[in-house]
Amino acid sequence: MATNTSAVQDPGSARRRKIQRLLRSVFGVTRLRAGQQEVIDSVLAGRDTLAIMPTGSGKSLCYQLPAALLPGATLVVSPLISLMQDQLEKLQQLGITAVQLNSSLTRAEEDEAIARIAEGGKLIIFCTPERLASPAFLSLLGAAPPSLVVIDEAHCISQWGHDFRPAFLEIAAALRALGRPPVLALTATATEEVIADIDTQLEARKLHIINTGIYRANLRYRVIQVTNAGEQQDAVLRLLRETAGVGIVYAATVKAVEALTARLQALGESVSCYHGKLAARERKHNQDLFMGGERRIMVATNAFGMGIDKPDTRFVIHLQVPANLEAYYQESGRAGRDGLPADCTLLYFQEDKRVQQFFLAKHYPTDGELAAIVAAAQELPATFTIDALASSLPEYSSSHLKVCLKLLKDGKLLRQDRKLGYSLKAPLAASPTYAQLAHIYVGKQERDRQALEQMVAYAQSGFCRWKLLLEYFGDADDFERCCTCDNCQSPPALAAPISLDEIPQAPAVAPAPAGLPTPQLTVGSRVRVPRYQTGTVLSVAGDQVTIAFPENTTRTFMAEFVAPA
Repeated sequence: MATNTSAVQDPGSARRRKIQRLLRSVFGVTRLRAGQQEVIDSVLAGRDTLAIMPTGSGKSLCYQLPAALLPGATLVVSPLISLMQDQLEKLQQLGITAVQLNSSLTRAEEDEAIARIAEGGKLIIFCTPERLASPAFLSLLGAAPPSLVVIDEAHCISQWGHDFRPAFLEIAAALRALGRPPVLALTATATEEVIADIDTQLEARKLHIINTGIYRANLRYRVIQVTNAGEQQDAVLRLLRETAGVGIVYAATVKAVEALTARLQALGESVSCYHGKLAARERKHNQDLFMGGERRIMVATNAFGMGIDKPDTRFVIHLQVPANLEAYYQESGRAGRDGLPADCTLLYFQEDKRVQQFFLAKHYPTDGELAAIVAAAQELPATFTIDALASSLPEYSSSHLKVCLKLLKDGKLLRQDRKLGYSLKAPLAASPTYAQLAHIYVGKQERDRQALEQMVAYAQSGFCRWKLLLEYFGDADDFERCCTCDNCQSPPALAAPISLDEIPQAPAVAPAPAGLPTPQLTVGSRVRVPRYQTGTVLSVAGDQVTIAFPENTTRTFMAEFVAPA
């Protein structure tokens, strides 16, 4: 009997035809971008998937299209209410049923959303990680578990990530309570450490990682060195007057945001500000002014962060150095989402490193705190909630308690049941000591310190800015130079020294006389540089040479300033 080959192959081809119809008729897209097809195929195959795709590459479509094909609901866990509100409005414009559950809703709006979720069927549900941790919400979802759970801004899951949110630590328990549906995690940035931690925290099943890279050719990076705070503000004013279009100025502290905003307002600039100490209503009003085009400039702390999607942003200026390159890439990447050229400028004042060092001295769990939490838990019912524990320990914030509880759970002193209640395990004596558990965060502190040093090295470097970013994220491959950053456009005579403790100002170095050929330099050869002693070549990368000098000093120069000894 003949086999009907077309019938055997039909399900796959039928799905592809349906995807093409959906792209055109619903999303108004003629074809998928790089990486999108692979992510969508992975999701529809039911695989746990991590998609690392640059800002503006269409990550949202990677769950929106499968949501239209999967039988049940798609749950999207998002860290920001403004982000889910923006996504919700876009979906509603496309005629796709979607609801949100978060603290911004009125009681009537929340009741309406809950009623729609209870009906079941195809829809997209947006919630915060805090809402997902609610037993009542899990019970509501449990009646018809979602076909897919999406974790947006997935780097927030990782305790090694720059935007870590303790509420994300409870997602794995929530997934178990929902029968462990397939997961799609989305982020624009993730180092190898963060990827491994996302895998662990999600308790993923053979996590399929799709990384399309972080490079965005339309972003032009540069660093301007300044020597004092006054020069810093003057540089911002000059940049704002020289640069057309709308943009964001990031500052590290509320004080710096308010000072710059006041000065710009006094000068008649169209400016608004955003930081965590403003009332929620004022933050929303200021954000709406900027997003709606009524203000040209937004001065903000990193509280004005994930989910800010204003495609025509032409510039992002950092008044002060961020804590690490992940944060810098995320924040600067809010420029140029329309694909047109945009400028990303960092003003580097060496003293600003101390601001970030102050923030890095944050309060990590100690063995004494872990012991106090266990002691308090022993006075509570056998199964207790985090709210009950917080009532017993009012001196601890909810976020801090969540981190401590995660440590105790990892140390097998604590368990979490299907409804996200906690209970102590017995016997406690067989578990690791509190000191052993708390020691985990010694590594976290050291990692944060190193990340700040790498950020400072970027600011001081004479190498291609994009190459430095790509190397940091393990994405450089054969990339040599972007040809658009400040160091590519005007190569410095001297790149920064590699030592990061006290970075001196680079002395002036006289270039080789015009017309002389650049010497052929090889690793291990002895060379000399004006104003420096004779040294040994450690590496040659294009026209940049790294040389070791006596007393363990290592510096990088343009080849034209280096001569054989």
